[in-house]
Parts: sequence; structure tokens; C-alpha cells
Amino acid sequence: MKEQIALERLTGLIAFARVGSMGSFTAAARSLSLSPSAVSKSVQRLEQSLGLSLIARTTRSLTLTPEGRELHERALRLLRDAEEIEQLAKTARAEPSGTLRIAASLPIGIHLLAPILPAFRALHPGVKVDLRLDDRFIDIIGDGVDMAVRIGDLADSQLLSRRLAPHRLGCFGAPSYLAARGAPSHPDELVGHDTVTLRYRSSGQLLRWPLRVGDREIEIVPPSGIVVDASEALLAVLVAGGGIGLSADFVAAPYVARGELVPVLPDHVVERHNITAVWPESRRANPALRAFLACLTERLPAWRAT
Repeated sequence: MKEQIALERLTGLIAFARVGSMGSFTAAARSLSLSPSAVSKSVQRLEQSLGLSLIARTTRSLTLTPEGRELHERALRLLRDAEEIEQLAKTARAEPSGTLRIAASLPIGIHLLAPILPAFRALHPGVKVDLRLDDRFIDIIGDGVDMAVRIGDLADSQLLSRRLAPHRLGCFGAPSYLAARGAPSHPDELVGHDTVTLRYRSSGQLLRWPLRVGDREIEIVPPSGIVVDASEALLAVLVAGGGIGLSADFVAAPYVARGELVPVLPDHVVERHNITAVWPESRRANPALRAFLACLTERLPAWRAT
């Protein structure tokens, strides 16, 4: 019974908000797809429930009483919230369409996102994908991006996020290099090898190689004769026989599949769970974004190279 009374009061507040804004029971009824008598009775029940007169009625017009004016702004907020909920529900049911703007670093964009775009578009042909690749840390809201896929630990943020599939970091080398120089069996043996190291563009610092030794994880920065600032360049040097380098498995996977690279120190790889999709709260109900998140969740676990 209490639930029924509360529902009637809520209905009455919404009807009252529309009547007060439009100045007419007939106009309010038309906008709510109800009859004028239903709207009038709903407001009357609200007045009886509150013990207040909210509308002063005459044969020619209606005006809000002082109490009605005070309550009207709050009732309007309630009406706007109800309309927003309805719009969100409609959006969630809608077929994904429009342009989906996605930002990512070059390695993630090239090796994780780009390969799944044809399958995503086959499922949702109404969505155009605008993939923006840059290693700089972008301002998602300021740059008008719907979603970004990032690697690394996230700073505290107001963005919504979802962790994606884990990946592994391990060492790789070309068969020609390993045939000539041999393959190390322990990280300590890397000092006797040529190595290639990645330098971060954002900070200028060299990548510290994480490696697992027994039940602990160590980090080393080998004295490399070649330093590059792009993962694709690092892999190209390795394929050409330049030495041993550290890479994420999803970056090295195509080269391993073609036989151009092989895993080195496979017992010492480390696993990371820090590939994350992030998006603004305002994009939460975007059907295209929700569909792409589902596609990422389904397809990314297939990557393995080490």
C-alpha cells in the first residue's frame, strides 16, 4: 500500500511539473500522452496527499500558488531526471551507429585494435571507427575521444574503466642471431649478448626489463648498443639480427608466427594485467562504445607469443 501511495505521489509530481511549465492541463496531457482528466486527477491527488493547494484554477486560466511555485522547481528536476532515464534506456536499446573515436598508443593500436576492427564493423556496419594512434597521454574529454585503450598503471581518474586481457613481457631474438651467438638460459647471461632497448618518448627513460627469477621478479637495464623509441623499430632491429630485446607478446606475435623471431628465456617471462579501456561518464550509454567493449573483451585473450 505504501508503494502505491509513493507511486501516485511521484506520478502527481511529474504531472504537476508539466502543468506548471505549460500553463494548461490540456497541453500537459498532450505532452504526457494522457487525458486532461487523468492529469487533473493526478494533480488533485498530489494536493490532497500534501495537504497543499498548488494550482489556483479559474474558468479561463490557472496559476501556481506560492506553495506551488516553491515546489515547482523541484518537481521540474524530477521530471528532467525521469526523461533522462527514459532517454538512456532508449539509447541502450538502440542499434550502434555513428562515429566511435578511439585513442591508443602505436603498439596497442597496431597489434591489438586494428586487427579486430573488420570483425567489429561486420557486426555493426552502422559504426564508423576513427582510430587515433599516438604515444602521448591524451586528454580524452578535451580531445573529443570516446574511449582510450592504455597500458600501464592508471592514475586516479574520474574516467570509467575496464581491465582487458593480460599480456606477457619476454625476450625475443632472430633465429640467425641465436644460431651465431647461442641462446642464454638465465638473465645473468644477457651481459654476454647484444641487446636492444626501448626508450620511452614521454620521459626519455630506458625501459627496465622485468624478468622472473624463481618466485621473484627482477628488473635490469642491459648496456645496449642500440636504443630505439618505438616498439616497431625494436622488432625490426631484432629481425635483422641485432640482438635480444624485450617486447610484449602481442607486439612480437606476428613475427613469431612468421618464424622471424623466437622467444628467449621463456621460463623468465612476466605477466601483466594493465591494459585498460577508459571512457568518460558521459559516454557510458553509447551503444557503439558498449559494443566495442564487448568485442574487445571477447577477442583480446587470443594473443599469446611467449
